[in-house]
Order: sequence, then C-alpha cells, then structure tokens
Amino acid sequence: MIKYAVPEITPNVYAVGSRHWNRRLFDALAPTPLGTTYNSYLIKGNDKCALIDTILPGFETELSGKIDQTLPGRKIDYVVMNHAEPDHAGSIPYILERYGSTLVTSAKGAELAKVFFKVAPDRIRVVKDNETIELGGKTLRFINAPFLHWPETIFTYLVEDRILFSCDFFGSHNTTGVFDDEAEDVISWAKKYYGEIMLPLAKMARMGMDKIKGLDIALIAPSHGPMYRHPQIILTEYAKWTAGATRAKVLIVYVSMYHTVERMVQSLAETLQDRGIEIRICDLSVTSLGELAGHLVDSRGLVLATPTVLNALHPLAAFAALTVKTLKPPLKYGAAMNSYGWGKGAVRQALDFFEEMKIETVGTVEVNGTPSAEDLAAIQVVANQLADKVLADG
Repeated sequence: MIKYAVPEITPNVYAVGSRHWNRRLFDALAPTPLGTTYNSYLIKGNDKCALIDTILPGFETELSGKIDQTLPGRKIDYVVMNHAEPDHAGSIPYILERYGSTLVTSAKGAELAKVFFKVAPDRIRVVKDNETIELGGKTLRFINAPFLHWPETIFTYLVEDRILFSCDFFGSHNTTGVFDDEAEDVISWAKKYYGEIMLPLAKMARMGMDKIKGLDIALIAPSHGPMYRHPQIILTEYAKWTAGATRAKVLIVYVSMYHTVERMVQSLAETLQDRGIEIRICDLSVTSLGELAGHLVDSRGLVLATPTVLNALHPLAAFAALTVKTLKPPLKYGAAMNSYGWGKGAVRQALDFFEEMKIETVGTVEVNGTPSAEDLAAIQVVANQLADKVLADG
C-alpha cells in the first residue's frame, strides 16, 4: 500500500489532490510543460467532514487513498463542487458512492451535476450566496462567483482558518511546490494561466475581486497550482490584471518565411527599445499559447508582422489575431508590417482586425520583397509613432 504525502495546511485541513506530472497539454490547447495539479482539500470538523472539489477521473483512487489514510473510517458528509469542469468534478460519482456524501453546489451547479455526473436531486444541497454550513468548529461560507470561469462557479471560504478555496481563480499549471514560497516562477505561471482562462472574463473577474475584498484571507487554495500562504502577492497582481492595467510594453508577434519579416521586426524592436519601451517578441512558429496569453495580459501595444500568403495573413498570424479576439486583452495601440511578393492583402486584414478589436492603428508598413533603406526608415517612423502613443498613455 502506498503511503501518501498529505500536507496538513492548517489544523485538520489537508491537501489531498494529485499532481499530473507528465501532462503536457490542457484543453487540447494550452501547453503545460511542468504538468499540472488537481487540488482537492479535506476538512475535518468536530462533527462532520467536507471535501472541497474532487479531481480528474483516473486519479480518483489516489484521492480516496489519501482520504482514507488521513481520516480512516470517517464519513465524508459533504463534497463541495465549486466548479463542474471534469478536472475538478469528474470524480464526484466515485466519491459520492464510496462515502455516501451530499453534494454541495450552486443552483446552476446542481443542474450541471445532474447532466454531467448523473447525481440524483436528493443527493444535492443547493447553497445560496453567503450561506454557511457548520462542520463543528469549522464553518464553510459560500460565495457566488459566476463565470470564473463557468456560470455555476462558487468560492468556498473556511471562516475559522481564513482560507479561500477559489477553484480556478488564482490558479496556475505549476507543479513545482505546494506553497507559493516553495514554487518556481509563481507569478509568471499564474499570469499565463490568467491570460488563458480569465482574461476574456475580466469584467466578471473584477466582480470576483470585489466580492472577496472584505474577507480576511490568510491562505488562498486554488484548484490548480500552489497554495498562497502569502496571499497578497497574488491578490496584488490580480488587482492589476483584472483592472486591465497595462505597461509601457509592446508585444511583437511575427511570422517570417525567408527572414524578411524578421529583419523588419529587428529594425522596429531596436527603435522601440531605444525609446525605453519594454518589448516582447514572439515568433509565432515556436511560441506557445500560454506565452502569448501571458504577454497579452498587460501589453499596451501590439505589432502584427507577417508575410502575405494567398492574398491574406499567414495562417499563424491569422491564428494569433483570432487568439487576441478570443482573449480580449486590454491592448490600446497597434501597428502592422507586411512583406509581399506577387499580391497584397495581409495589411488590409490586419487593419480590419484592429478595427474590430477597437485597437487604434498607429501605422503600417508594406514591403514588396526585401526591405530597402527607405522601407527601414519607414519602419523607424512607425516605431517612433507607436512609442509616442504608448509612453503618453502611461
């Protein structure tokens, strides 16, 4: 029998989730080079016990093994479903059957539990905003947090221990430590995750931040990644990200088939750096979605640089534009650069994209073939115009 490592977070509160060390892609879209975690939390009250979220199917026997090792013979009275996505709720049928538990969730969560996991209505307790459940010396308070990031989502606050179980909010795909001060690059991974998941829901994220503003929080326990026993470090960053705060920063995304566009990007980047602009350059042929999403969180300007392919944006540039449309970042200023051979079309598409996204177009440069001295001078002009805008906005 495996003896599991089960951290006791605070007295009678345990981390019983799993680490998926070798998972390399999430939602068939977001790279997870460090793997990910499926966090689940066990709370022992004087009278009753509760489990906060379950884990991805396939790991359920590890979850029950940790529960049985930690609280042998104890019934799990309540299973709280903060969020119905399978990586957090997929083991609910197994846990309910094994421990005879009642499922606790929001009204919308109850609907989804019936559809996704076939939970009988008489096994579900629906809780309202700010409703509480007493475990005996441990009080669970429930906070509605719709669209963070599904409509049924709730947070759970453990009153006596001042722990916020926030599900995907404040999460990250980071397996390097149990707590924030043990993990590597905590904010960097959290920023990527925020960009991938929460950025298009910034309005709801601001509402979520408002709802927890008055809470006395000693520890944040998300459903992915490390727990924050120094919660202010992530609260400070989320306050900026959810507010749409940007930096004097330009994200340059490009595709270059024969190094022509790459040379144009180099010229533009040198001018921007000379003006004191923070830049990030992403070659779309090798840039992950997570990296792109993370940079979009706080960039003020965007440069889309691409060759023309069949009178249109290169497919990778088109995918980048679609990603921006999907994530809805707080970009304010844009510029487009293009190299074409026998036909134009890419810049027109880029301008349509900027207009649709309400990004102010600062300038464009179209080059037929390789850039001449005049073309490079034109790029420097656009770079300076973009720098003027970005710096003035700060």
